[in-house]
Amino acid sequence: MLSPAKINLSIRILGKRSDGYHEIDTVMTKLSGLADEITIIPASEFSFTCSDPSLPNDETNLVVKATKSLSEKSGQALSFNIHLEKRIPHGAGLGGGSSNAATTLLALNGQLTYPLPANELHELAATLGSDVPFFLYAATARCTGRGEIVSAVPPPSSHPIILFKPAFSVSTAEAYRNCLDAKPISGMRYNPQNYGGLHLFNDLEKAVFEKHRYLAELKDWLLKRRDTKAALMSGSGSTIYAILHPKAKPEALIEIVHRYFDDNLWTWSGTL
Repeated sequence: MLSPAKINLSIRILGKRSDGYHEIDTVMTKLSGLADEITIIPASEFSFTCSDPSLPNDETNLVVKATKSLSEKSGQALSFNIHLEKRIPHGAGLGGGSSNAATTLLALNGQLTYPLPANELHELAATLGSDVPFFLYAATARCTGRGEIVSAVPPPSSHPIILFKPAFSVSTAEAYRNCLDAKPISGMRYNPQNYGGLHLFNDLEKAVFEKHRYLAELKDWLLKRRDTKAALMSGSGSTIYAILHPKAKPEALIEIVHRYFDDNLWTWSGTL
């Protein structure tokens, strides 16, 4: 089963909640061409393996956590060998872990003798992470509350897109902790960008760019390129994506970015 990545087309931070989370209003869309792969095979007992040795394979991994939570919620044993083949970089703002959890829930719920109804599966997903419920549903959605209130919206129009991620990751908790007090970098463009009837913006950029100037410079450089229609940080970073004009050549822009910024910059190109 494929477990797709996502990007945030917009994130508005509305304030701090009494439960410690932030009230948000975000629009997210899945990238079907960029996905991890999860293989689930019946076994005598549960086990989990992952192709990326840097990721934990214990109960801190969201696949393991999702499996155990579903088993406890349903009261039914889940004896499977689950293997996660990672292709989505972690710490990138692309929702890889949340997608893995949701994909696991959907697949294993279908294996239960008495599957959980949709509303209970949604509630369980929300306990695993604010982005997890999104991945249970449509390709593009508006998510409010702390992210767990999901409503489908029309998908964006089709355009070439490139993702750029440096070697470092960004702490989501730290980005949110500083987001309401962060100061803008002089000359940096944070204002909404119009794209296909949408307004692209990310209220987390100020906090993240304040600490990671590299990302601010990359976004600013992309916005100055003739082929770029819009550029934005996804989630809390560290991925910056560029939406290109329909006739642009992604390979050419990737080559220039590698030459100008960093040969080791991770990139992916596809269609939004």
